[in-house]
Order: sequence, then C-alpha cells, then structure tokens
Amino acid sequence: MMQPQTLEMISRLVSFNTVSSRSNLDLMVFVETWLESHGVAFHKIFSPCGEKANLYATIGPMVEGGVVLSGHTDVVPVEGQDWSTDPFTLVEKDGRLYGRGTCDMKGFVALALAAVPDMVKADLKRPIHLALSYDEEVGCTGVSSMVEAMAETLPKPSAVIVGEPSMMGIVNAHKGIEAYRTRVTGRAAHSSQTDRGVSAVMMASRLITFLDDLAEECRSNAPEDCPFEPPFTTIHCGVVNGGTALNIISEQCEFLWDMRTIPSDDAAVLYDRFEEECARLRTRMQAVAPETDIITESLADAPALGPETESEAERLCASVTGRNSTGVVSYATEAGHFQRVGFSTAVCGPGSIDQAHQADEFITLEQVREGEAFMHKLIRSLEG
Repeated sequence: MMQPQTLEMISRLVSFNTVSSRSNLDLMVFVETWLESHGVAFHKIFSPCGEKANLYATIGPMVEGGVVLSGHTDVVPVEGQDWSTDPFTLVEKDGRLYGRGTCDMKGFVALALAAVPDMVKADLKRPIHLALSYDEEVGCTGVSSMVEAMAETLPKPSAVIVGEPSMMGIVNAHKGIEAYRTRVTGRAAHSSQTDRGVSAVMMASRLITFLDDLAEECRSNAPEDCPFEPPFTTIHCGVVNGGTALNIISEQCEFLWDMRTIPSDDAAVLYDRFEEECARLRTRMQAVAPETDIITESLADAPALGPETESEAERLCASVTGRNSTGVVSYATEAGHFQRVGFSTAVCGPGSIDQAHQADEFITLEQVREGEAFMHKLIRSLEG
C-alpha cells in the first residue's frame, strides 16, 4: 500500500507550476523547508538570471561510496493540450495519479523526498545525495553547474541514479543531444550585382548540405551491433529563416539544427568538423565583405550515456530492483553529465516515457509502490 506521505509529496510538487519558462524557486523553497525540518543541510546554485536554482543535499556520513538520486524539477508546457483535469492539481483515478510531472519526473523526486525521514533515521554507513536541477526539458542546460560543484565538493559517490521514467527498468545507455542556432551574416546588394554582395541564404544552404553529408557519413559508419533505433547518430536541420526579397541578396539567415549522438560517436568532433567548414566559408565571404560572419550558439547540451564496464550504478540498481537485464533508450537525460565527470551512472525510475509530455500525464499507483520499495531497499543497502 502506498504511504500517505508519498501521495502528499507528489501532490505538493505537482502543484508548483515549474514549466521551464517559469521560475522553480517556489518549489525549491518548499524543498528547503522540508529538508531543514529534518536537519538536512543543502547547497543551492542559482541560474545566471537568479530566477531558477539547482539544489543538492547529503544525508549520512560525508564519505566516499554514496549514492546520488537525481531528478529535474521543471516540466513541459500544457498549452494546446486537451487536459481532462487541472494539470497542476493531482487527481487519483482508476489506479493512476494524473498531473503534469507525475511521470516526468516529479514522481521520482517526490519518492526521494518522502523517504528523507527514513534516510535520516537510518544508520547509514554511506551517504545518500539528493540532486535536483532546473531546465532539463529545454536541453539539460541547468544541471552542469550542479554536477561540477558536486564533483568538486563531495566525496566521490559510487553511483548516480537518474530517476527518469523507465518502468523501474535499468537503462545503461542513451543517445545524447546537442542543439544549435547558426546565424550567417552576409552583405546585402541588388540581386543583379552578386559580385558586390554575399548571400547569407546561399552560404547557409552550403552549411546545411554539409550537415546532411555528415549525417550520411554517420549512418554509413554506424556500428553493426548498435542497439539504438535508429542505430546511428542523426543530424537534422529543422528550421531555416532568411532573406527579405527575391531581388535582394540576403544579409541574414539563421537555421536550427541538432545532433543525436550514439555513445561511440564524439559530438565535439562532429561539431569541430562543422566549425572547420564554417571557417572555410567565412574566409571566402570576408574576401568580398569583411563584416560578414558565421556564428553558432549552443541551445542544448545533453551528453550521451554510455554503457560502463563493471558499472557500480548498474550493480546497485540490479540488487535493489531484482532485475538483471539492462536496456537503452533514444531520449536524452542528465545522466551523461554525471558520467562525464567520472560518476558511474544509470537511469532507473518509475513511470513510462509513453506518458511523458502528454495531456493527462499520469503515473500508476503500482509504479509508485515499486518506487517506494526501491527507496526502502536502497536505504537498507547503505546501512551495511
């Protein structure tokens, strides 16, 4: 039977409208008050604008070998979706809990917070670290400052568990996502005087074609045993805007593009090749008009999660869940950020990704109970 404090915690977290375009500070104040009431110290790291924050806390002895429970506090928008109930009011019906974030991923965060009293009372020999982030849903742009701070200030944990919805299955690999905005600045002129102008649209088209060629190269060189679907790194340009009139050589053009990389491909290497092509075209452009340029801005940074040899995170999840198999997913999480600083990391959380981002998002009571059992067994495992 689900514990009343778990249901109350899910209800409280869902009630905070933490859509990524809004602040998450009200939710964080609630979390701080909860932790303080149980004597748990925490550290907060604000966003550059000061309107959002990450938070991490430690329960138990400050020694190596602890476990990080990681979750994001932001949710996706509800506008344009046909909800049957108020998205920010928890509704229990037919064995399900409805509300924005129940599945992705306030359910997991609530399970960890509801277990804090048990964590505090336990005779932990190794610590439990809680890590709550902002802006995961807009490209994992908030978590990196917290991960870096944790790597610098905490004794190294033995495992990080990112509680994204996996039906409590163990995910040991996922694709990464890197997203960009590239702006090309040309020189305007009459379209009959192409020798005097530099077309931003035509230069952008060359770069987009280069990305398409690079994508085909990734497809051709993919490992034969790659378990992802599709089984290769994808590169895609989704939006292009540029030019003002047919008879004006375009001065501005921008395009949005992304890479979804398999763990064996290095996103930085692929991006460097794109920048090399930009440099080649920039030289050609500036020979005609020195003020022209090509500038690329990062919009999302979620490194791929790769399978680990003798992974402590996998071992821990298997011992707690009783499951010995692992899987991969094509969606991205914050797990790659933790792995990048040397922490053994796996994804394991309640709920199904099929419900994430949907109208009438829900998590089943059965999955919540599995999550409660997970927290209980995890705490007991750290007492020995």
